[in-house]
Amino acid sequence: MSLSLELAATSHAHPNPRVGTVVLDSNGELVGTGRHEGPGTPHAETLALAEAGSRSRGGTIYVTLEPCAHHGRTPPCVDAILAAEVSKVIVACVDPDERVAGRGIEQLREAGVDVVVGVLEEEARQLDPGYFHHRETGLPWVTLKAAATLDGQVAAADGTSKWITSEATRQDAHTLRASADAVMVGAGTVRIDDPLLTVRTPGYEGPQPVPVIIGGTSPLPSDARIWSRDPVVLYPASSGELVDLRAGLSDLATRGFLDVLVEGGPTLAASLLSEGLVNRLVLYLAPSVAGGIGRGIFNDVFRTLADVHPARIVSVDQVGGAIKIAALLEED
Repeated sequence: MSLSLELAATSHAHPNPRVGTVVLDSNGELVGTGRHEGPGTPHAETLALAEAGSRSRGGTIYVTLEPCAHHGRTPPCVDAILAAEVSKVIVACVDPDERVAGRGIEQLREAGVDVVVGVLEEEARQLDPGYFHHRETGLPWVTLKAAATLDGQVAAADGTSKWITSEATRQDAHTLRASADAVMVGAGTVRIDDPLLTVRTPGYEGPQPVPVIIGGTSPLPSDARIWSRDPVVLYPASSGELVDLRAGLSDLATRGFLDVLVEGGPTLAASLLSEGLVNRLVLYLAPSVAGGIGRGIFNDVFRTLADVHPARIVSVDQVGGAIKIAALLEED
C-alpha cells in the first residue's frame, strides 16, 4: 500500500481523486502498477491490471481508494477487477463520492472476492485532502500560507515585504503551489506585489496552478502581470458589497479546483478565517523581529481570548533559516 500511495502522490487528477494501484501475482511478486491522471483517462486499477495481464489471476490488488462501481467517462473498475480474477483486494479508503460510497466494496464481496478495508487509511486521506473535503462538504480544501517575522508581521507599515524570508524558504513555499489546483490572492496583493503566482521550482514540469483574484469595488490594474495567465476573478454580486467567499469557493470547486492555496493578503486571510473557510495554515517565520506593528497575518481586531480559532500543529521544521509551521484548523 505504501507503493500505491507513492504512485498516487505523483498524480494531478483533480477534480477526480488521486489514486495509486499495485498488483501482486499469486506468489506475491509485483506484476503491475498504475496511477490515475485525471478525468477521461484510465483509472489506476485498469492500468495496473492491464500491465499485469494474466499474472493477476489469483493475486492481490492494492488500491488507495475504493474501486468505482459506476459508469462515468470510463467503465467501472469493479468490472475490470472481477474480469482479472484476482482473489483479494486491499483498500485504503472508502470513496466518499455518493456514486460509490461502499458499493464497489459490496459488489466485490458479493462476487466472492476477499476485500480488506482501512490499510493506511489516514495516510491515504492526507494524500488527497482536497478530494475528501470536497466530497464531504462541497468546498475545496483551503490552505492559507503566510511569511512573517517572528513577531507575526508580514509587512512593514509602508507596505514593504520583499523579502521577509530567504530564497531557500521561498523555494520551499513553491512546493505548496505545485500541490495546489489554484492560488488565491486579494486585489490588494495584485496592486502591491504584481505577482505571477507560478511554480518556479527548478526542474518542475507539472501543471501550473490557476490564479484566482478576489476583486473589490476598485478596478484592478490593467497592466498587472497576472492577466497573462488568464486568472479567475471573483467579483461582488452587486456594487458596494464584498465577495461571498463561501459561494466563491464553491464555484471554484465546480471548476475542478479542489486544493486552493491562499497567499494574500491580510484582509482576505482574516475574512476566510472568520468565516471558517481555512482548513490548513502554513507559516514561515523568518529569523527576524519587526519590533512593532506593521501589517499582521490577519487584518482584523483580536477583541477577546474567546475569539481564538483552535488549531492542531501537525509539523514544525526549519527551512532556509525560517521556522515552518503547519497546523490544521479545527472545524466549528
